[in-house]
Amino acid sequence: MDNFKTISESKTVMTELMIPSYSNFGGKVHGGVILSLMDKVAYACAAKHAETYCVTASIDTVDFREPVEVGEIVSLLASVNYVGRSSLVIGIKVLSENIKTKTVKHTNSSYFSMVAVDELTHKPVQVPGLILENEVDIQRFITAMHRKELNRYYRQEGARIKAEYRNPDFMEMLKKERCLLKAGLE
Repeated sequence: MDNFKTISESKTVMTELMIPSYSNFGGKVHGGVILSLMDKVAYACAAKHAETYCVTASIDTVDFREPVEVGEIVSLLASVNYVGRSSLVIGIKVLSENIKTKTVKHTNSSYFSMVAVDELTHKPVQVPGLILENEVDIQRFITAMHRKELNRYYRQEGARIKAEYRNPDFMEMLKKERCLLKAGLE
């Protein structure tokens, strides 16, 4: 098909050894290191599909499920889950392996929204469509569509709440939280 690609054409795996300089004050691999690696694999996957430069537009929640230890090998598995006109949602799964015990842990998952842009004009450009080849592909595409709608709703609700924060119901909710209002703000 013209201007359509399969998910497997752009699947990307990146593997890196976690070295001592990556550790945080607790002796585990710093979360920022993992996020940086996730951003790199998201870019590589998106650029392979789009065949052009891509930028990170947003990152859905990143839950740190398990700590990553210095000396472990981290593998980041990325695939295109959804495409719009110029946007792509890249699903990322992070696994860490203890090479001594052969123990493998699923440490992180996230979704990176990327936008394909022209390298000269920096304007968004159209990306190839996606050929869905199996049930998992369909499920991931539909889930990404739904997540996109939920994110739009959260942005709208956030703006509404920000505009109406003086609503008596919101002010009453504050009384149940661990906060105090400075005099004159009640």
